Amino acid sequence: MKAAREESDLPGAWSAYGRLLQHLRKRAGLNQQALGEAIGYSLEQVASVEQGRRPAKATFTTAADRVLEARGVLEVLQDEVDRAKLPRFFRNFALIEAEVVSRFSYDPLLVPGLLQTEAYARAVFAGHCPPLSEEIIDQHTEARLSRQKLLTREPLAELSFIVSEEAVRDPVGDAEVMREQWQRLLEVGAMRNVEVQVMPARRGFHPGKNGAFVIVESKEHQHFGYFESQGVGCVVQDAAEVSAFGLRYGKLRSQALNVEESARLIERMVGET
Repeated sequence: MKAAREESDLPGAWSAYGRLLQHLRKRAGLNQQALGEAIGYSLEQVASVEQGRRPAKATFTTAADRVLEARGVLEVLQDEVDRAKLPRFFRNFALIEAEVVSRFSYDPLLVPGLLQTEAYARAVFAGHCPPLSEEIIDQHTEARLSRQKLLTREPLAELSFIVSEEAVRDPVGDAEVMREQWQRLLEVGAMRNVEVQVMPARRGFHPGKNGAFVIVESKEHQHFGYFESQGVGCVVQDAAEVSAFGLRYGKLRSQALNVEESARLIERMVGET
């Protein structure tokens, strides 16, 4: 019963990808062993992907697409495969986020996922309670890094991040992980479509004390809010509630350090390590 339940919980995107991979492989006259040897993966890995039990990595997809002469058909599905690696509660919002024209967020506890380095993200997932398996940690980390395509995708989205100083300073991982993370914040903050602001410690009460939240605008110019806590996420669509999010974010922007001041603060942190 448990095995059947686990199979039914597997994302549909993985199963669809696997069936297509199997079709293309058979059309090319290859068995699983031959395909695996051609793309540098084991027979077991190819079989798991075809059965939808394991998601294909981008490197797997690129190699299989080339060997099977699929002309990009598998690569088109990679974003869906990656999104299905995300925690279940976050997937609905991830679909909205992928195509937004603007995204504004306040994060009081951690560096936001879109700005995290691989090492920082892995440290966050490794600290999950109850503990996650290494495979799930890998999948969640890959999915988080895949979401970061939003930073550079065309047309560029307007992105604003306000992060509390406590979140920026709080050691997640060792000193090298944090140094790399601070440098990443400086690099992303220098991009022309991205603003990174730090909310200084000891600022007193401000609208962000009620918790993290995100405001996005879709390409159809619809506005949505999003917040999450303890593994539960909520997409907000009511216009009045989303408007309140916008008012709070405007207030936070005025109370945080400006972009230049924030960059100087982070540069000092790098210099102190």
